[in-house]
Amino acid sequence: MLTVLSDTHSVDDTRLRGRTQTAVAEADLVVHAGDFYQPSVLDGFERAARSLRAVYGNNDGPAIRDQLPAVRTVEYGGVRFAVTHRHRSGDTGLVMLGRDRDADAVICGHSHRPRFDDGPDLPIVNPGSHAQPRGNRPAHAELETEGDGCLDGRLVTPDGEVFERFRIEP
Repeated sequence: MLTVLSDTHSVDDTRLRGRTQTAVAEADLVVHAGDFYQPSVLDGFERAARSLRAVYGNNDGPAIRDQLPAVRTVEYGGVRFAVTHRHRSGDTGLVMLGRDRDADAVICGHSHRPRFDDGPDLPIVNPGSHAQPRGNRPAHAELETEGDGCLDGRLVTPDGEVFERFRIEP
């Protein structure tokens, strides 16, 4: 399983609880789309995950920016993702970033609003924020490989409620 998170905004710990904590512990790979806030939070995710791939966000200071890139490419289950915190040009910029990275989909954060957009160009996954939802539903994303080469995904609350299902094809 691939678990995707973003926007933790914590000064002391990962704020993982419930299904989100279980999903991080069980994942083959965890992707975090930025805004840890403090280096100790990044360290906590590195301890909690078997394998972590992350980018820095706009609220991450020099100590985190020295450790993480602003953009990275991650592959899971035959699907190639361009990962970034945000793009100033919105969805159009995210799609362009994904194309530049020869990606099948884009993972981003920043808005704290969980969503999956399967537009005509490239799918965009924003897991929202499990820790600081800012008026949105707290959430993370989980994606699993299927025998047909696709990834089946879902947006999930820390309480375990699945509120959106989606599919990404390579």
